Amino acid sequence: METVSENRCFGGAQGVHTHASIATGTDMTFGLFLPEEAADGPVPLLWYLSGLTCTHENAMVKAGAQAHAAEHGLAIVFPDTSPRGKGVADDEAYDLGQGAGFYVDATEAPWAPHFRMESYVLSDLTELLFDGFPLDPGRQGITGHSMGGHGALTLAAKSPGRFRSVSAFAPICNPTNSDWGRKQFEAYLGSIEAGDAHDATNLVKAGALDAPILIDTGTDDQFGDYLKTEELAEALATRRTEATLRLQKGYDHSYFFVSTFIADHVDFHAEALWR
Repeated sequence: METVSENRCFGGAQGVHTHASIATGTDMTFGLFLPEEAADGPVPLLWYLSGLTCTHENAMVKAGAQAHAAEHGLAIVFPDTSPRGKGVADDEAYDLGQGAGFYVDATEAPWAPHFRMESYVLSDLTELLFDGFPLDPGRQGITGHSMGGHGALTLAAKSPGRFRSVSAFAPICNPTNSDWGRKQFEAYLGSIEAGDAHDATNLVKAGALDAPILIDTGTDDQFGDYLKTEELAEALATRRTEATLRLQKGYDHSYFFVSTFIADHVDFHAEALWR
């Protein structure tokens, strides 16, 4: 692992690091905010998964999460959204290929050799973080925006007991029933049906997700037809899953929306992680 940069930030430090990933077979970059409490021992970790076209940098710079994390003594990691570099498959469309990993392990050519973002987040980067930094593996929460909200919900569902809290900003809730999902599952996994195991609504219907959930989506989200929020809300209600789903009047899909409600989400995670 190499440190690209490190900046003093709200009493702690915001670092950017690169490492050779076993999962993706590429060099990967991530951001990690450590609060000042990390100097005295392991602190809880909040994962922030970003959306389509993003890198590790978007939320790190735009969401304003560090100030609120510092108040609670939480670390935040900002992984990249896909493998990148020479020899890594890509597509001209913004919603497929580099920047659009969808947090799945691809099984189909040309994506399979490198597009293994589920394994990257849940195994590869996880091992690096807890081996290399003062973080408490027993106190993890996960959040994300859009495609990253999809990732937060589905990866938490696949890891029962690991995450004490789960939240999402405008998540893609039912990707097997959306153009943000069907296209990617066919490309990465070979069929829409294979995407059932990566669909938050279908996973909730099957009884997955055992942690408290907070979801915010704007009523003026310009991508609302892709998100399928209503389908997830119905599944959560039917299964009587512990969740708060809020429709925020007038808000869209941008980081202005995320930064407006990031304090609520960090507070939500802090309550669970310090319990």
